[in-house]
Amino acid sequence: MKIEPIAIWTERLEELTAFYEKYFNAVSNDKHHYPNKQFSSCLLSFESGVRLELMSMEGVTACEKLQVMQVTGLAHFAFALGSEQAVDQLTKILVGDGYQWIDDPRQTGDGYYESGVLDPDGNRLS
Repeated sequence: MKIEPIAIWTERLEELTAFYEKYFNAVSNDKHHYPNKQFSSCLLSFESGVRLELMSMEGVTACEKLQVMQVTGLAHFAFALGSEQAVDQLTKILVGDGYQWIDDPRQTGDGYYESGVLDPDGNRLS
């Protein structure tokens, strides 16, 4: 069994799609739009086979949260980049491009090396 796909509501479908394509080498399908429901989505595929669905629809309420605070719901999702150097390098690129860095690179208690950055919607990536 595997989780397939993870889905995120967004008010910026094109911007979020471009972010994951540029920084995480996601490949997107054609955007699907369903006028009768005022619903649009884009399915992103990653090299590992994992897929992320980005969804947008009129009437979906934006989450009022402070991104640097921990709140209930999805805590973060992580990308395995292969090395500490790759994590440091991507973090530097993202921060240089104006994305918010929220956690210094560190070795976690369960053996991962991670750095926390927010995507354009404030979702935590590590």
